[in-house]
Amino acid sequence: MPRILITNDDGIHSQGIRKLEEALRAIGEVIVVAPSHEMSAASHALTLGRPLRIDRIDEYHFAVDGTPVDCVTLAMGEILREAPPDIIVSGINHGGNLGDDVLYSGTVAGAMEALVYSLPGVAISQVGRGEVDFEPAAHFAAILVRRILAEGLPERTVLNVNIPRGPIRGVRLTHQGTRVARIRIHPGVDPRGRRYYWIGEEHAEWNHEEMSDYEAVREGYISITPLHNNLTNFRALEQLHTWAALADDVALPEPKW
Repeated sequence: MPRILITNDDGIHSQGIRKLEEALRAIGEVIVVAPSHEMSAASHALTLGRPLRIDRIDEYHFAVDGTPVDCVTLAMGEILREAPPDIIVSGINHGGNLGDDVLYSGTVAGAMEALVYSLPGVAISQVGRGEVDFEPAAHFAAILVRRILAEGLPERTVLNVNIPRGPIRGVRLTHQGTRVARIRIHPGVDPRGRRYYWIGEEHAEWNHEEMSDYEAVREGYISITPLHNNLTNFRALEQLHTWAALADDVALPEPKW
């Protein structure tokens, strides 16, 4: 029986992770290791400046007072050390993780951590705010995980999956979209007279790009974007190869150590 590790960034008591667990229990043994509270936008943060605590709820559920990456790290190095999982699934996130959002997403980071352990990873997000129905996303997650366990994924690949809100027209393989963001800063003064700044939600204008994740979801399709953790821009590397001679043209000061 396959063993499935689930995490998220909305917290262990979120509705999305409960629905995901229910769906995946039909496939194998499911272990949930998730943050004890919401850690949205935690990105790939790993806690090093303080100790972490694991709250063992029962044999299959563990809450960690840290980030999604902390959860996966403790699962692999402690909780499941003797019997590691076959796949890591992160979600179901309440809200989409499209385009540039993957750089901030704790949901995507939890799945990306699978690459550290040479495991397949999947991030599942339900697009939409307010009340949403997680059932379609959970159902599709089970179909996808079953197929991955049977056929595998290309080496060092994680799938970022976004489920549209409303009628689903089908599935598309996509690339990350791009957007022009307008960040909203809300300044204020706390009761002690100290100035604070609240980073509000961004107003984003998405670029219309054929076969992007945003376009797929906008048109009612489930978006599946294969990701990897190598951020090298190889096309730019080719264009900038002449810069390697910079050290020959610039007189650099001698280091003082």
